Amino acid sequence: MQRLETLEATQAFVAANRTHTVALVPTMGALHEGHRALIRHAKTLADIVVVSIYVNPLQFGPNEDLATYPRTLEDDAAACQAEDADALFLPTDAMMYPNGQLEQTLVAPPISLTNMACGASRPGHFVGVCTVVLKLFNLIQPTIAVFGEKDAQQLTILKRMVADLNVPVQLIGHPIVREDQGPLKGLALSSRNKHLVDTLDQQAALLLNEWLIAIETLVKQSGPISSYTSFGTARQQVFANIDPTVAERFKLDYLLAVDDATFQPVDTLKPGVRLLMAAHIGSSENTVRLIDNRLLS
Repeated sequence: MQRLETLEATQAFVAANRTHTVALVPTMGALHEGHRALIRHAKTLADIVVVSIYVNPLQFGPNEDLATYPRTLEDDAAACQAEDADALFLPTDAMMYPNGQLEQTLVAPPISLTNMACGASRPGHFVGVCTVVLKLFNLIQPTIAVFGEKDAQQLTILKRMVADLNVPVQLIGHPIVREDQGPLKGLALSSRNKHLVDTLDQQAALLLNEWLIAIETLVKQSGPISSYTSFGTARQQVFANIDPTVAERFKLDYLLAVDDATFQPVDTLKPGVRLLMAAHIGSSENTVRLIDNRLLS
């Protein structure tokens, strides 16, 4: 597995593989089984698989967890090696933003896709995401890029960017991978799960998936139903027997429903609607922000 740590090495790698199908798996490191699933899927789609690791400062807000975001480079490299990735791309800030972040040309996605959910909670976040992903595409020049569907809004926005800007990359989504054992079983895998070491926080984190499942169950039982009614009813069911000290660790950021085809908010829940949720888990002094989603069928 090659390590691409300079612009010159990256350009040489791209030149040497122009006749191959190249799949890129963009990550911010702290790789878990979800990332490994993306690499394995990419291996079925392309001749060459490149995994990029870059904690992109441009997509973090001033009060977010850039400084504490998990960084486990050597473990990540070992995971990529084990999954038989062909190259590990490790760009530096100087390579990504040679003139500094304040002087960087930015890619701004449509307001209609960013004025809700994570776009509303994290102003500027998707500008940072689109800018860095487009730069990764330009540097690696992949044929295919594989992203996890846990970040459903991100994937939708990136697909729109690729279409609007005529970027010759096919974006492939991979289903959410969840913790399959232990105290976090059922929780969507996230690099931030590493911070959930307190038992109360772990129990609170599970409420995301449990609440989404409860809403889905109501829809299956009753047919089309008001989102307002189902959100409240499901919350009462899920939180009814929860220890108050656990409930206090769960602070809802947003819960909304969007049409999966247009990604615009809807008020009626039925098949084809995607539920989106984010919550801050933990005490007021130390929280972890987690997201999840579920497509109703």
